[in-house]
Amino acid sequence: MGTEDYTFPQGAEELHRHHHTVEAPQPQPFLKSLQYSVKETLFPDDPFRQFKNQTASRKVVLGLKYFLPIFEWAPRYNLKFFKSDLIAGITIASLAIPQGISYAKLANLPPILGLYSSFVPPLVYAVLGSSRDLAVGTVAVASLLTGAMLSKEVDAEKDPKLYVHLAFTATFFAGVFEASLGIFRLGFIVDFLSHATIVGFMGGAATVVSLQQLKGIFGLKHFTDATDVISVMRSVFSQTHQWRWESGVLGCGFLFFLLSTRYFSTKKPKFFWVAAMAPLTSVILGSLLVYFTHAERHGVQVIGNLKKGLNPLSGSDLIFTSPYMSTAVKTGLITGIIALAEGIAVGRSFAMFKNYNIDGNKEMIAFGMMNIVGSFTSCYLTTGPFSRSAVNYNAGCKTAMSNIVMAIAVMFTLLFLTPLFHYTPLVVLSAIIIAAMLGLIDYQAAIHLWKVDKFDFLVCMSAYVGVVFGSVEIGLIVAVAISIARLLLFVSRPRTAVKGNIPNSMIYRNTEQYPSSRTVPGILILEIDAPIYFANASYLRERIIRWIDEEEERVKQSGESSLQYIILDMSAVGNIDTSGISMMEEIKKVIDRRALKLVLANPKGEVVKKLTRSKFIGDHLGKEWMFLTVGEAVEACSYMLHTFKTEPASKNEPWNNV
Repeated sequence: MGTEDYTFPQGAEELHRHHHTVEAPQPQPFLKSLQYSVKETLFPDDPFRQFKNQTASRKVVLGLKYFLPIFEWAPRYNLKFFKSDLIAGITIASLAIPQGISYAKLANLPPILGLYSSFVPPLVYAVLGSSRDLAVGTVAVASLLTGAMLSKEVDAEKDPKLYVHLAFTATFFAGVFEASLGIFRLGFIVDFLSHATIVGFMGGAATVVSLQQLKGIFGLKHFTDATDVISVMRSVFSQTHQWRWESGVLGCGFLFFLLSTRYFSTKKPKFFWVAAMAPLTSVILGSLLVYFTHAERHGVQVIGNLKKGLNPLSGSDLIFTSPYMSTAVKTGLITGIIALAEGIAVGRSFAMFKNYNIDGNKEMIAFGMMNIVGSFTSCYLTTGPFSRSAVNYNAGCKTAMSNIVMAIAVMFTLLFLTPLFHYTPLVVLSAIIIAAMLGLIDYQAAIHLWKVDKFDFLVCMSAYVGVVFGSVEIGLIVAVAISIARLLLFVSRPRTAVKGNIPNSMIYRNTEQYPSSRTVPGILILEIDAPIYFANASYLRERIIRWIDEEEERVKQSGESSLQYIILDMSAVGNIDTSGISMMEEIKKVIDRRALKLVLANPKGEVVKKLTRSKFIGDHLGKEWMFLTVGEAVEACSYMLHTFKTEPASKNEPWNNV
């Protein structure tokens, strides 16, 4: 039934003129529309805005500041800032040294690589990073992932050289992946790791890492390479005859010391440095204890020799040939995205505390470049760990200079102090890791998810259970899969609702949310809360028809005025595709067959443009049946209901049954 057959009733035409008309946006050239879409997708922050109307020399300066953030804060740097950064840098170095050694062992890598990874990457980040508070270094979860994934292909004990080379290669690919996301501004990919996913994943990984440290606590020499809790506990309790009580006592004692200092610093924030210095203090005390008591002769394992000197170049060690390259690529991609998500989340958290913004794309480029450079200088994967960044923040850092100070302190250690770590007991490193991991099991966040959103809690627990009882990869895949399934569910099953009038107002709201609202006799107002795409078009067609069926049944039972008008509130429909347009045409035909009238309220510009181009408005609906607000649509429909008598439907009378 085309609009050319319609004769607009006298009186109704006058009423319609008093309403605001819905206008279609001006047509834009395809290239201009494409340019706008690309800009909004990839450059929502409009980074080139600052270059407008600037001289060539000024553009060069602004470009340097944009691509190398060190030029942003370095010209304003002063002695007061340096004093704060010096204290912060030395403090985080005291944490970075024992953590670096510990996490390298977690990744089945030589301990010296943990120190190397705390020297070069922080220098790169200080130049390219946009966060003032992020402290760069290795992290437990990425170390665990690296060890778990590479160990499936290469035995670190049987072929340590190949294993180390694969770790460097995986770090290179992680860096390329991270930098590519930043360069091509594809950071939204990381957003698929929701907050709930990260909470569950980190908690599961922390649990697994902590349990694996029982190897060091009990002084076991042989241990499972699997990461699931069942395999780990079986490995622990099947070797009870090999437990060393000396190692166990030492480990429990230092774990108690580390947890006590953390609890004290939590209660007394001014003494944050107590917890920050505790790991290095534990290393020193443990080393002295082993040295004077010769505990290594009684089953207490020690680190052994650490070679002195700075990072040797490792560019020639990267492996780009089969059959190991695929393993390095897979390990790099998975560890890279986890490290990226953690680093950006930590950076944004502390930026929020200090009321400044960080650029996510710059951070991705910075992380990527520091890992690429790190892979050429004997480093493995690094990011911005929460524990180290929290210490940096609490120590009063002002700029990224604290990372440079930390790197210099680590360099000094590499040049002169590495022999002092010979007697460091592995059990102390295990205690340090367990103490750090317990802080990542955020049970309070899980409880909050349960209270706020049960589905998010399901995602969180799925990630946790997948990691603990399966593997780190399984937990990550399960959590991301559930998150994507939820996203698809939201897209394919958008919410629809009946709207009613709030008494004594022109406001129309969901009748379930506002029980006091009243439906308008003879009119059904339906709200669609999502864009209309191929994924939800069929569902919306069936749901709208069901709303109409239910309303007609209700009207028949209550004896109210018969249903005449269906108003679709399109306020939340930001876009529509061809499947959605076909759905609208089908709905229009169904409504026409029932001698009802379809009315649209507040369709958005993109929707009006596509409905006009498809000739839905011109050939099926009619422009006079679109209104700017639900209130105006109801007013027009109510006017027709009360003014004109009901007559049989006629082809030449558009206001059927009014």
